[in-house]
This record gives sequence, C-alpha cells and structure tokens, in this order.
Amino acid sequence: MHHPLQGNGVSNRDLCFSIEEEDIKTHTYGNIYIGYAKQHVVTGLDASTLYRFRLKVISPTGCYAYSPIVTVSTTQPMNGKHLHHAIMKNDVEEVCRILQSGNVKVDILDELGFPPLMVAAQKGYQRMVEILITFGADVNKKNGSGKDSLMLACFAGHLDVVKCLRRFGATWESRDNGGSSALHWAADGEHLSVIEWMIKDGCKVDITDGHSLWTPLMRVAALNGNTEVASILIKAGANVNLQDRMGKTPLMIAVLNSHDTLVHLLLKNGADPSVTNENVISLLEDHGRR
Repeated sequence: MHHPLQGNGVSNRDLCFSIEEEDIKTHTYGNIYIGYAKQHVVTGLDASTLYRFRLKVISPTGCYAYSPIVTVSTTQPMNGKHLHHAIMKNDVEEVCRILQSGNVKVDILDELGFPPLMVAAQKGYQRMVEILITFGADVNKKNGSGKDSLMLACFAGHLDVVKCLRRFGATWESRDNGGSSALHWAADGEHLSVIEWMIKDGCKVDITDGHSLWTPLMRVAALNGNTEVASILIKAGANVNLQDRMGKTPLMIAVLNSHDTLVHLLLKNGADPSVTNENVISLLEDHGRR
C-alpha cells in the first residue's frame, strides 16, 4: 500500500500532527491535540483504565496518514497496600518512592490497624523506622489495642529499634488498653539486654498497669517466672513487697503459678512471706513445708 505522504518531498518540520482518542461508548475517535509539536503529554486520565489513541500525520497539501492504534492502560495510584507491602519486604527505596509521591499518608493503617512504623518496629527494621520518622510518622501512635511501636519493639527484643524510637521521642509512660507499659511488654518478651537498657535510660522499674496495679516483676511472677528477668528488675530496685489491687505480692503470685525458683529468688531478696491475703495463706504455708 502506497503511503500518502511518501515521495512528495515534504520535510518533517512541515508536518502537522493530530492525536485522536477513542470514545469507548461510541468507538469513534475525537481530537485531543492538533499542532506541530513532536511531543504531547496526555493528562487527566483515570486510574486503572484502558485507553486507545491514534496519530494522524497531515502534510501541507492536506494528505494524511494514520498510525496503528496504540493501546495503553493507566496504573493504580500508590496506596496504603503498596506502602505496607514495601514495609514487609523491608524495601527502603520503594517506601521512599511511595511516600515521595505524596499520594499515601505515612501513618496509614493496614487491615489489622497497624501503622507502617509499628510494623517496621515489630520486624526490627531499624533503617525503615528512621525513614518513616523522617517522613513524619508519629512515634507515639497507637493501634486499636493501645499498643505503640515502642511496646512492640521491646516485646520483640529489637534494642536498636528501641533506642531509635526513644531518640525520636517515644515515651516509657504510655499504656495500652490493658494498662501495660513498654517495660511490662519487655518483661513478657524476656529480652535481658532490652530490659537492662530501658532501666538505664530511666524507665521506672515499678511502673504499674492501670487495672491490676501489677508491676513488671508481678508480671514475671504471673507469666514466665524468668529469674534472670526478675534479677535485673530486683537489682534495679524493684520492690519485692508491693501489693497489687487484690493485695497480692510478687511472692504470692509466684507461688500461685508454681514458679518455685522465682519464689526462692524473691525470698532471698527480702520478700516478706508474712504479707499475705487470705486466699494464699495456705499455699504459702504448704510451700514452706516442702
């Protein structure tokens, strides 16, 4: 087939261009640009949509030819799922690209109600934590259960992340919906280096939750009975004879949960076996007869 513009001595600078877009309903083409420019940017397109264009080239004499039809599809704009997926992969470069686009808020929640910073802190991605904070992430933001990034990092044992969060203003005083603080969660996680650093950093060793008035030492006595954790807390000044809302001491709680080694450690460090409530007197007496 003979091209209508071939062989007529027309130079490229004399050519006029028309860009036509197909109407998907009528399947007809309409002009969206006409002129002599060699480039044209089509704007205002919808996301995730298929478009069909063709180029019409017109000579000064009115001869013209059409290009083959060009089919393009627009992409889905960056959203929270993209950001959280990049966080899970620890892809710092992609996270920066997404946040720099301006389409995604840095504190957008995932389907579990966790902001990106909380996910990165829980995973131990220190560099990611720093990047997110640089982009404005709220270091003290909480999820639905009242936990913040610092609590999750303490429980998971990520000391570098804990230090980073503290450097950017995360607080030891925060409580979750159950009243637990970061030190309660660190005691649950049994990460000795984290607990030691927290205490050196000024975290209160006898911080109580808002419900049972349990200290971290009481929590150890109730849950894991870890004598190494208990020793660090006691060495830092934890009161072995504090009583919770029901009048129970760490010693009583340890007896009730059969943490015998911890019971011995508490007694060795000044726990008073005479401080009892009526529910555990017999248990303590039984323990003394063993």
